[in-house]
Amino acid sequence: MYKIVVLVKQVPDTHNITANAMKEDGTVNRAALPTIFNPEDLNALEAALEIKDKFGAEVTAITMGPPAAADVLRECLYRGADKVILLTDRAFAGADTLATSYVISEAIKKLGKVDIVFAGRQAIDGDTAQVGPQTAEKLDIPQIGYMLELKSLKKDVIEVKRAIENGVEVVKCKLPVLITVTEQTNTPRFPSAKKVAVYKKAMTKSEINKIDPNQSYIDPSKYSEEYLRNKGLLIEEWGLNDLKLDPSMCGFAGSPTKVYKIDSVVLEAKETKNYEPTFEGVSTLIHELIQQHIIG
Repeated sequence: MYKIVVLVKQVPDTHNITANAMKEDGTVNRAALPTIFNPEDLNALEAALEIKDKFGAEVTAITMGPPAAADVLRECLYRGADKVILLTDRAFAGADTLATSYVISEAIKKLGKVDIVFAGRQAIDGDTAQVGPQTAEKLDIPQIGYMLELKSLKKDVIEVKRAIENGVEVVKCKLPVLITVTEQTNTPRFPSAKKVAVYKKAMTKSEINKIDPNQSYIDPSKYSEEYLRNKGLLIEEWGLNDLKLDPSMCGFAGSPTKVYKIDSVVLEAKETKNYEPTFEGVSTLIHELIQQHIIG
């Protein structure tokens, strides 16, 4: 059975950027923005689940973020992930891609033998497409970017079709490997109603600690860490000490990249011009484009 890790992320909904989107230190003010499951990470999860369905695999989803990021891990369980892990610690706050890939790679090493790591090509809050490749580098494993289709998987060799500039290519690679996917790779499945009924009760230790046991409708025995672990409903939380990380390489301290400003740019046409769908109309359009050096 293959061991697969999927990197997922809870991201700010970039369709709802406001003036409060950035803090003074140049980090994203996540509390001021609604959050969603990073779109291409859903494709990465689907790629892992398709291998699980066809070949047999244990799928573990990992995310790094604040305690609220447990929401995307529950979403992974609803769709078919077997295990989920939340990497959360105040020391991780303000991380750029370098610091993020450091924490993630160390978490993957802690898991032991892993055959495939799937990741979305990029997250919509940064659009850097760096975390996947940087994680592969830190794990010292090969990487395949822009996977479009899984062609075959036989023992320790995977064959995929990937997008390249102006075309596609088919590549083979020995496992372990990190693979990034795009929205063109597949169509993510919907959550399973049965799994939602079960895993909506999945919680992190931080969420357990927030429950008031004195509420009349609460049965404390069903909201203990031990009880949830035995039921497979405990979402693991790993922090700085659990992973034995170097604090100087984490969070803001380990991030050489600083963002000083973001702008919401809206492109508006100042004028419009209509051309008749005739030979003369198209000829006029082409002539004007040439005169303006748009085409030549």
